[in-house]
Amino acid sequence: MAKLVLFVVSALHLLSLSSSLRFDLQSGSTKCISEDIKMNAMAVGKYLVVNPDENHPLPDSHKVSVRVTSPYGNSIHHADNVESGNFAFTSSETGDYLACMWTPDHKPPQTLTVEFEWRTGVAAKDWPNVAKKGQIDVMELELKKMEDTVKSIHDEMFYLREREEEMQDMNRSTNSKMFWFSFMSLGVCISVAGLQLWHLKNYFERKKLL
Repeated sequence: MAKLVLFVVSALHLLSLSSSLRFDLQSGSTKCISEDIKMNAMAVGKYLVVNPDENHPLPDSHKVSVRVTSPYGNSIHHADNVESGNFAFTSSETGDYLACMWTPDHKPPQTLTVEFEWRTGVAAKDWPNVAKKGQIDVMELELKKMEDTVKSIHDEMFYLREREEEMQDMNRSTNSKMFWFSFMSLGVCISVAGLQLWHLKNYFERKKLL
């Protein structure tokens, strides 16, 4: 029982984490971040160019262009030469979604620091707004979070099972193809060896060596 409780608590903690990070982006370069998202999952993100000097306005050179695309290359969000931005969507495809950021090529080269946050599933929900609309207290809100998190764990388990079945089907298909390929290769090798023996036999007979 204690192990089960520990597993659930650990899963709740992991699902509550968001993909928040800070990275440097050289002018003229592109950096992409991927997120594996299943079908019909909520996703929200935000990005911000960090001001290198808080006592002065952000330089004009410190702007980025951003594009978010689906696994099949469909554009979900696009912004050119901005200091910050947000995006939100409900996934219509399963797989790796890409968020790419790039800057113009400046002379001399510039280095921008970007803060990026990407939240999916339960972590993407606006819980304060949910509580306000539903007029529920803190305890009910926490229970609601736990309920949605458990549902998310349940859906994630089925999603992982489906991916595992897909991988098994792919492995079986690959093994079957490799078997037939090996069988045909062996047949070709035996045929070539037979032709070589037949050719040598005829050659020796013509030369009266046999």
